[in-house]
Amino acid sequence: MSRISISMLVLTVMLSACSGGGQKSETQESKDMFTGAKGEVKLMTLDPGHFHAALVQKSMYDQIDPTVHIYAPEGPELQAHLNLINSFNNRAENPTSWKSEVYTGPDYLEKMLADKPGNVMVTAGNNAKKADYILKTIDAGINVLADKPMIILPEEFPVLEKAFKIADEKGVLLYDIMTERYEITTMIQRELSMMPEVFGTLEVGTPENPAITKESVHHFFKYVSGSPLQRPAWFFDVNQQGEGIVDVTTHLVDMIQWEAFPEVTLKKEDVEITSASRWATELTPEMFKKSTKLDEYPDFLKKDVENDILKVYANGEINYTLKGVHAKVSVIWNFEAPEGTGDTHYSIMRGTNCNLIIKQGADEGYKPTLYVEPVAGTNAEAFAAVLDKAVNKDLQAKHPGLELKKLKDDLWMVNIPEKYKVGHEAHFGQVTKKYLEFLVKGEMPEWEVPNMIVKYYTTTEGLKAAMK
Repeated sequence: MSRISISMLVLTVMLSACSGGGQKSETQESKDMFTGAKGEVKLMTLDPGHFHAALVQKSMYDQIDPTVHIYAPEGPELQAHLNLINSFNNRAENPTSWKSEVYTGPDYLEKMLADKPGNVMVTAGNNAKKADYILKTIDAGINVLADKPMIILPEEFPVLEKAFKIADEKGVLLYDIMTERYEITTMIQRELSMMPEVFGTLEVGTPENPAITKESVHHFFKYVSGSPLQRPAWFFDVNQQGEGIVDVTTHLVDMIQWEAFPEVTLKKEDVEITSASRWATELTPEMFKKSTKLDEYPDFLKKDVENDILKVYANGEINYTLKGVHAKVSVIWNFEAPEGTGDTHYSIMRGTNCNLIIKQGADEGYKPTLYVEPVAGTNAEAFAAVLDKAVNKDLQAKHPGLELKKLKDDLWMVNIPEKYKVGHEAHFGQVTKKYLEFLVKGEMPEWEVPNMIVKYYTTTEGLKAAMK
């Protein structure tokens, strides 16, 4: 405990008598830690086994000190992380100026918690370790910005709940990186769904025809910042990376909550899993080598190998209701996208007036495109007038350049200027900026933490159902 003078002690007692308590609680002191001043946020990166950790640093931020302390085991994953940071520092256009201070001892976690050279920990890597990393860091009174998923197993869910409880007690912020909230077609879909004159109200749906559906297709081999991505071998082990049903679906469940119930505080009892399934992507030794640069499967993967084919349970689907509304999320992992294509997304929100549909197939040039489709029986002329005002006037005031294009009497496309299509990698910077705002405020919107808890409850309960 800090020494204080007798006069300060007297003053403190006097203030306590007048106000009911003179000293700030630990929670209040933590919340007042950030003011928005230059360099006051000091990052610590813990065990960066996934390239998402580096993408947080693709841009510079005035509020973040350029020196980042990295605690990680020695190995190719750490080197890949440092190489990516160096590529940002040395690029021709808008180079960054990060300085990396690296500790690689076997006690890297304990060392970070003992040293505490920073006030925000960033983690993106082996998901089998993440729940432990998060809980111990939060318990040490350090803010955490975590890549998804924060947990991958149903038995880890109580650990996450405990971490959020301790974070509240200590006045620190635990937040996961939900980049898809910053994808422009999803943003416009959400905004249109919040206009009852256009969308009406969200349908209830059925298991066969949900009110809201999110589907995502990803690829094991891809390019990041122009270079082939080398995946660590553990990425293909569902015991370490997690099955697809608890990994990518984290984004999809988040989108459903964020769009269908904007700023509504949800609870676990609002979720009912109706069905779930899982299936494997099969990889040849040649595919595995192309993605990892390894000549053979490591021992921990051999449990998933049959006749030299690696089976990765990266695919899954969850059908559930949220506050009585039927929803579906599904994720598919292929090995490599066809030339000129990439990861794709499909989404539909079914309203009483119209459907809001995002497609990203061949017809769209594999770029997310938002369509508006009035329901059968709608007066086409009246709906067209309402939609025209909503897009060309109301939304255009917020997003200049937005334009409505009629394709046929019962189908419109929202034409979104290229300047808004910043790409997946840039969304990490947008999430980081939002998190910095939360740090200055000392809190997040009241619905954020309850809804994060509901999100991971949905994914882990979905996995339980799929495993039955």
